[in-house]
Amino acid sequence: MRLCAPRGPPWRRTGRAGTAGRPHGAYTAAPVTPAKPTPADAELPVAGWREWAALPGLGIRSIRPKLDTGARTSALVARDIEDFERNGHRWVRFTVYPRQRTKRGAVRCEAPCLEERDVRSSMGHVRRRRVIRTEIVLGTMRWPIEVTLAKRTNLRFRMLLGREAMRGRLLVDSARGSVFGRPKRKGTEPTP
Repeated sequence: MRLCAPRGPPWRRTGRAGTAGRPHGAYTAAPVTPAKPTPADAELPVAGWREWAALPGLGIRSIRPKLDTGARTSALVARDIEDFERNGHRWVRFTVYPRQRTKRGAVRCEAPCLEERDVRSSMGHVRRRRVIRTEIVLGTMRWPIEVTLAKRTNLRFRMLLGREAMRGRLLVDSARGSVFGRPKRKGTEPTP
């Protein structure tokens, strides 16, 4: 009996014996066509998979979000979340620890609560989270985003920036990180 070594790249297995004269388990290569950028994409700034940002409406001068194209909504890890009423409207008060791997530098925040929304985690669990609106500053850009408040403590990043917040504003290069650098404390004001 003669054994044949698989031919071609190891990522395409035929799976059927005798397909096109190849032995069972042989490999075939499929042509890969890269996506062509549209003219609108060429004008968008390119960000890394993690960046430095600021949330000035919440008093957070520096936080390192992961730009997560797999997540629809943005999330901010918050503790001590409590609801209260101000001028007849629902507000939420919470604590954010913007620095990774430490509880130093806590920021106590208050914001109007837009709604509560069911959010499905990557593990398939559905949790009801409060949603707030705030502005994010990323490089020289500034725009409003909706953020859910997550009570999760096992996240490596204290903030995830989801697709909805990034749509039409920037592209993400997963091979790069911190393209825009840290937010400036004083000086030039970001553009709206």
